Amino acid sequence: MDLWTYEREQWNHGFSTLCGVDEAGAGPLAGPVYAAAVILPREIDLPGLNDSKKLTPKKRDALFDAITAAAVAWSVASVTAEEIDELDILNARMLAMDRAIEGLSIQPDLCLIDGNRDHGSAVAITAPHITLVGGDGKSASIAAASILAKVSRDRYVTDVLDREYPQYQFARHKGYGTKLHYEMLDRYGPCPAHRRTFLKKWEARRT
Repeated sequence: MDLWTYEREQWNHGFSTLCGVDEAGAGPLAGPVYAAAVILPREIDLPGLNDSKKLTPKKRDALFDAITAAAVAWSVASVTAEEIDELDILNARMLAMDRAIEGLSIQPDLCLIDGNRDHGSAVAITAPHITLVGGDGKSASIAAASILAKVSRDRYVTDVLDREYPQYQFARHKGYGTKLHYEMLDRYGPCPAHRRTFLKKWEARRT
């Protein structure tokens, strides 16, 4: 599959600086949601570039370095567990993507946003944009953003949360609702990194 098809379409429409945007970590019970925005040089060859979910951690790490070295501009942003609880996850995802776009050193003419949502009840993507369902497997720019968001979040969970709260073994499950994670919750209860709004069913089971 040619990952530059959608970019070419927009270049032909007169948008010269395109930015891919994606987020990672919407589903976990703990930790921030991350987003990345990436402006790549036109039709740059990044061997193995694909949706981050289809890549091994080792390949994602290698591509993270290649993307950040080659990008015209890139930015990673996050929204904390506390903010997720205050806003809800849809608004938090939009806020993370908006923060990533705002963090770019060059403002793009058009953002390619993964998915079919560009706003929640309280937060909307403010930059010029189009949405693309399954964009992380269709667009080079979005695939690059998906890798930066995923790797950045995994590194934060492993290097920061796992060390801060070792009893939960965050490095093993990255905050997702695995059997191990629920066992640790049963044993220790939630910590400040947990999204309390994601634990309602778990809390209901305990009462």
